[in-house]
Amino acid sequence: MMTAANAGARVTGWGFAVFAIGSVAWSLTATCAHQSNLLLTNLFLTGINLIGVWRWLGRQARHEDGSNNAVRKSSQAGNAPTLFSASAAVGANVIDASGEKIGVIVDLTLKRDQRGFAYVVIAQYGTGGVGETLRAVDPARVEFMGGFAHSKMSRKELDALSALQADDWPSVLPSAGGARPWCAASKLNMADAHAPAIIHPPNFSRADSCRPNSTSRPA
Repeated sequence: MMTAANAGARVTGWGFAVFAIGSVAWSLTATCAHQSNLLLTNLFLTGINLIGVWRWLGRQARHEDGSNNAVRKSSQAGNAPTLFSASAAVGANVIDASGEKIGVIVDLTLKRDQRGFAYVVIAQYGTGGVGETLRAVDPARVEFMGGFAHSKMSRKELDALSALQADDWPSVLPSAGGARPWCAASKLNMADAHAPAIIHPPNFSRADSCRPNSTSRPA
């Protein structure tokens, strides 16, 4: 359960530590019982478990600490943008204005040729976690703060978005109702667009994106 829960580097690392203790105990039992096959199997498992301990309690835990320290320092510095760890964003619960959980962040798609995100993928689950519906959301409609993803959309608005195929995501953010996705975001308070914790492409001009295509000319 500790490793399958994916509850952070240290929890996963201690899960491997428990496995390592168990495989060492079985190795000792096999040695005393002169069961060479059982001994070889558990020696192999011990090696795998020790690698897991090194990776998750060692290297990955240090990376997690470095990220958390950067987030903490940014929140205390007045001259630096507020940071939010990307690794913490994936798997973060999405809550609406009332504090109700409406989904979970599955992934953040980056624009390769620009600084910023193309869209955020949010998963909605059925009763007991059975069934999954994925939706692509405008990054300007999500604010990361305090360990949560705060949605500027209600559950009803999120449900109205088109569902994604689990194994075939779009190359761009799908438009809603024929309008360009960033045009809907332009209705937000523009002061919020500069809030440090809001994720949005910093070089993207929303006003230009909502204008008619200047390159098209009548025949």
